[in-house]
Amino acid sequence: MKQPLAGILPVAPTPFHADGSVDEDGMRRVIDCMIDQGVDAICILANYSEQFLLTDDERALLMRISLEHTAGRVPVIVTISHFWTDLVARRAMEAEAMGAAMVMMMPPYHGAGLQAAPQGILEHFRAVDESISIPIMVQDAPLSGVNLTVDLLARMARELENVSYFKIECPFAADKLAALIEAAGDHIEGPFDGEEAVTLLADLDAGATGTMTSAMFPEKIRPIVTEYRAGNLDVALDQWKLCLPLINHENRQCGLRAAKTIFMEGGVIGSDAVRHPLKPMSQRTRDRLLGLARDLDVLALSWGK
Repeated sequence: MKQPLAGILPVAPTPFHADGSVDEDGMRRVIDCMIDQGVDAICILANYSEQFLLTDDERALLMRISLEHTAGRVPVIVTISHFWTDLVARRAMEAEAMGAAMVMMMPPYHGAGLQAAPQGILEHFRAVDESISIPIMVQDAPLSGVNLTVDLLARMARELENVSYFKIECPFAADKLAALIEAAGDHIEGPFDGEEAVTLLADLDAGATGTMTSAMFPEKIRPIVTEYRAGNLDVALDQWKLCLPLINHENRQCGLRAAKTIFMEGGVIGSDAVRHPLKPMSQRTRDRLLGLARDLDVLALSWGK
């Protein structure tokens, strides 16, 4: 990448057929729809891609399909998180060899009681840093239960050449983003938030240069970032107010199921199935989701029709 990534880098959902098998053609259509949504990059195999419900063979298949089908139209970020350091490094090398622009990884964790100490976390990221030459995004998410302190994150940014992007989606993300930017300065090329952009405006105030949302409606969220960074704060605020009800419903009521439901409704994919033990959302939650999405006329609702 010649310029640092900024803007909106959504997570691609993994489409499954109704029987739970991977929908390969659906994955290609997801990629095409996201590019038409005007995304700045696409992240695959993340938590919102149900990465924790995929076999190793399925991960490899989906990475190949996504990178080959994207064909350089936008950068692709491959999530490589795993508890075992050697496997994470191997995944990183495979992603780079196949053409990934960046990898994203969480700290090593396996439930609340099995986590690495700070030195182990640093070594985990260093092993990946020494294995590849593309940027690494650190994902600081409450899902892991790992407390990544600002001091540790700043140290990784200063000491590890490729660690230059950070997705901060923990409670009080704006304060942490601001503290991290102050502590690490020019070593950070991409301070991002997540959590479906539910704290986006505060995070932009703190210095974030972009957001990693779901794929549900990035064409509506991206202008919040671009207008804010262009100095048009009132325009950004108005767009934020317009999007917030749908952002909130996705974040608090739907989770990863939302994008799949919208994509199915719009003919992007044939099924919004999630893998067990995840369950479909209630009809009540689905009706509200579709109503809010129609009010905003999100692109995915008409993309395949």
